Amino acid sequence: MSGFNKKVRMGMVGGGQGAFIGAVHRAAASIDGEIELVCGAFSSSHENCLATGKALHLDPQRCYADFNEMFKKEAALPEDERMQFVSIVTPNHLHFPVAKAAIEAGFHVMSDKPATFTLQEAIDLKAVLDQHDVLYGLTHTYTGYPLVREAQQLIANGELGDITKIIAEYSQGWLSEPPTEDNKQASWRLDPKRAGVSCCMGDIGVHAANLAEFMSGLEITKMCADLQPVVAGREIDDDGNVLMRFNNGAKGVLIASQISVGEENNLNIRIYGTKAGLEWRQQEPNTLLIKYNDKPMQVVRTGVGNFSPVAAGSMRTPAGHPEGYLEAFANLYMDFAKQIRAFGDEAQEAKLTSKAPGIEEAIRGMAFIENCVAATKAQEKWVDFKLSNVL
Repeated sequence: MSGFNKKVRMGMVGGGQGAFIGAVHRAAASIDGEIELVCGAFSSSHENCLATGKALHLDPQRCYADFNEMFKKEAALPEDERMQFVSIVTPNHLHFPVAKAAIEAGFHVMSDKPATFTLQEAIDLKAVLDQHDVLYGLTHTYTGYPLVREAQQLIANGELGDITKIIAEYSQGWLSEPPTEDNKQASWRLDPKRAGVSCCMGDIGVHAANLAEFMSGLEITKMCADLQPVVAGREIDDDGNVLMRFNNGAKGVLIASQISVGEENNLNIRIYGTKAGLEWRQQEPNTLLIKYNDKPMQVVRTGVGNFSPVAAGSMRTPAGHPEGYLEAFANLYMDFAKQIRAFGDEAQEAKLTSKAPGIEEAIRGMAFIENCVAATKAQEKWVDFKLSNVL
């Protein structure tokens, strides 16, 4: 039977009972019927791992005590049975060792962001990838929204003219008070030993930066940053503001906050050019606004009218049937499954209209986080955006 007639087989590291993002990854991967979860090392507690596997109706023999055991035993299975890629949904400090071990065992990798614990680890991970013939994907979720992809195509086609200004905001309020002891999601994100040098910028600010670069097609070159913990007793930031300059001379502002009381998941972006501007908001993801000085604003709605192939291929439902976070996540998994199916076949790879973010986005994301921290500490107003030796 052709591999194109079988589901792509996924394993998972992390995402055991009590974890949030693992369930999101599993739901997203299953939406299009392209991917099947076949195994996992879901928790450092083997009891939790087995309980998670049981709830997911997995073979207990394929619910492993740790990721090294999983990679070894999966690699020993027949080629048409073993997992083909692993989804990494652990806290940040484990992303690199799990990804490295998977790549060296010959498995493709789809990782939650940020890609690694440090920028140097991301650079080291690229070096490992360069030595092995496997794929690497990163779940910068918001690049999977159909209208984000449409905006990217509009900008690339010159509809906005030359880009002059970008304003990106990602505000939440859930960390505005000290978390309770049983708040697992807050505890590791605020722990520099597990989260890294940043909480807010590492958790959500990096999404806003990635979205700014993805949609505009530009790259950040200089930064002026002010990161800080607002809630007393925290070691790493829960709020921050960043001024940015881009490689075409455009200016930008990035606001990220997890102490903005009352905000849920307020990610929004405005991009202005010499001919037009556009605006997209994650909490109203099926609407894209295109603004002009000399004619009425255009309201673009998902599913209404003609779209670029990459945007149209990311839509599943008729107009007026909202698609959101899970579907955007699913688009990245669908892209990655298609990449795996086409892997090694140049003709098939050429037909792909979109690919999941990869190692280059991983490195730039980690560089953004560390450059934010470095710029906050710097005495000078502007610092160069560096891709190595930041901290």
